Amino acid sequence: MRVRDFVVLFSLLVLVVLAAMSLAKAQTGGKSDAVAAVTKLENDAVKADLANDKTFFEKVLADDWTGGDSEGTWYTKAEVLKLMGDPEHNKTNSEKLSELKVRVYDNAAVATYKDTYDSMIKGEHRARSVIGTDTFVKTGGEWKQVASHASQAK
Repeated sequence: MRVRDFVVLFSLLVLVVLAAMSLAKAQTGGKSDAVAAVTKLENDAVKADLANDKTFFEKVLADDWTGGDSEGTWYTKAEVLKLMGDPEHNKTNSEKLSELKVRVYDNAAVATYKDTYDSMIKGEHRARSVIGTDTFVKTGGEWKQVASHASQAK
């Protein structure tokens, strides 16, 4: 092998390694950006609950969203928005998330957490802690929550 051939081959190898490192860094950066975005959405959801901010949920919940509560009831996006339109019977007095963990898989993310709240739901007072899972999909450049489920914590 001639010296020039060796230099060209070595240069190509260096370029391939640098490209692979850049790709890995971009994917890691993208993943950490996604974790930050979903974490922000989870924390903003608490603020929206406390403010009875229906517009937040209109934007973040996918049109075909389904959520299951700790009482064993399934809700659609339309049903949740309707409940929020009746703050006399549906109101969050206090809420705190803890143990939040977000895992990202390409254009999907799963958030798990503990949620401690004091609320009025359908005129019934509920004060409890639940463990929850929210599933998000990135579509059209935005993260949308597509499913949610909560079970009462012991």
